[in-house]
Amino acid sequence: MTAMLGSKESQALSGQRILVVEDDYLVASWLSGVLRQWGCEVVGPAPTVQEGLRLAEKGEIEGAILDINLRGEHSGPVAEALEAKGLPFFFLTGYGSPALLPERLRQRQKLFKPVKASELRAAVQGRFGPKD
Repeated sequence: MTAMLGSKESQALSGQRILVVEDDYLVASWLSGVLRQWGCEVVGPAPTVQEGLRLAEKGEIEGAILDINLRGEHSGPVAEALEAKGLPFFFLTGYGSPALLPERLRQRQKLFKPVKASELRAAVQGRFGPKD
């Protein structure tokens, strides 16, 4: 699974501060490493809703990647805080059904674990890359 980007794509993401809200250490570590390879600055990772909210409200970020289920809580409150600030985000989840989320968040972009680096790259560039 390769996570490399060409220099043009890496430059487009360089310096983008992305909040990672993920409670699985291995997934959070992989995701953070891949984002850093692409030139992003990782905020977090936050393993709980409370920590995700704190970082979303405090940190200067360009967007976020959210796991849906965080130790039995859903990340809907973090998504709502990001939405209120007009910040882009998408979900990265192991669940096929978004039923844990409030109905209005269920149609948001979701990637499913295990995610391919190419799928993740497309989502990151689409959400957090420059808008031409």
